[in-house]
Amino acid sequence: MRKTTYIQVINEAMREEMRRDENVFLIGEDIGHYGGLFRVTRNILDEFGPKRVIDTPISEQAFLGMSLGAAAVGLRPVIELMYMDFTLVAADQIFNQIAKYSYMTGGLINIPLVIRGQHGGGKRYGSQHSQCVDSLYAHFPGIKVVAPATPYDAKGLLKSAIRDDNPVVFLEHKMLYFTRGDAPPAEEDYTIPLGVADVKREGGDITIATFSYCVLQALEAAEELSEKHGIEVEVVDLRSVEPMDTDTILKSVAKTGRLLAVHESYANSGLGAEIVARVYEEAPHLLTAPARRLGMAPVSIPVSRVLEEEILPWKKNIVATVLEMMR
Repeated sequence: MRKTTYIQVINEAMREEMRRDENVFLIGEDIGHYGGLFRVTRNILDEFGPKRVIDTPISEQAFLGMSLGAAAVGLRPVIELMYMDFTLVAADQIFNQIAKYSYMTGGLINIPLVIRGQHGGGKRYGSQHSQCVDSLYAHFPGIKVVAPATPYDAKGLLKSAIRDDNPVVFLEHKMLYFTRGDAPPAEEDYTIPLGVADVKREGGDITIATFSYCVLQALEAAEELSEKHGIEVEVVDLRSVEPMDTDTILKSVAKTGRLLAVHESYANSGLGAEIVARVYEEAPHLLTAPARRLGMAPVSIPVSRVLEEEILPWKKNIVATVLEMMR
């Protein structure tokens, strides 16, 4: 193992898949010479040239439509959205076309493309550049949704996403880009299957089911709860939210008897409600206390750091919610 950053392994995964398969290409705004807004695609143009690293005009609907056509004829586009907030600019292409194309052709045509980009709060970017869109994407059939929390998972899952024959949305939280963690040597080829969760911390008192940056926040909260209150939290990192590994959640809840579902998109009609509903529908007898969800408060994200931290489901709010549940 080596220590490396989340942003570095995303870059590596794309390079390795482009070397492995000449049908893989990158497309998006400022991803070529500039290397992307967050420099995720830096220097890839130098190796693969402008035919496989395509800079586009500022028109998400146009280049997502182009990518759909390219995928339909056998290419494998990896699309970068500068901010996932801009999803709605191309909503028709994503939800009415890309998600449905294989179904509409009776499975005769696959759409092997990846839509990747950063989302989430923490950088004081304000209401239109800080939203989490995981619950929105997970609502529509035909799209897989992946949101890894660690460098190791990010690389293995992105390689699997690029090789998948279905549309995959790959969500990269902006607060994760410069976090460091373990990963195999750069030359080692490994993948992680989509739809398989991972228990990041074992505990016997309560299960937190979460993903993306909230995994790191949940782990910090778990350490505080253990040190100050003697509460041992089990943290289940879903990694993929569609498909969702319900079995791993149920196995954890069978041990702890309590469940808190945490995600950064809005709590209202969000993935936390879906996680809780699945447990109540499939195995309510496992719960010794009511399950709860914790998402972002139902307000637009402010620029103020103090206000932003107040409404996000991060460490402070996770600790407070767990203490309420344990009482």
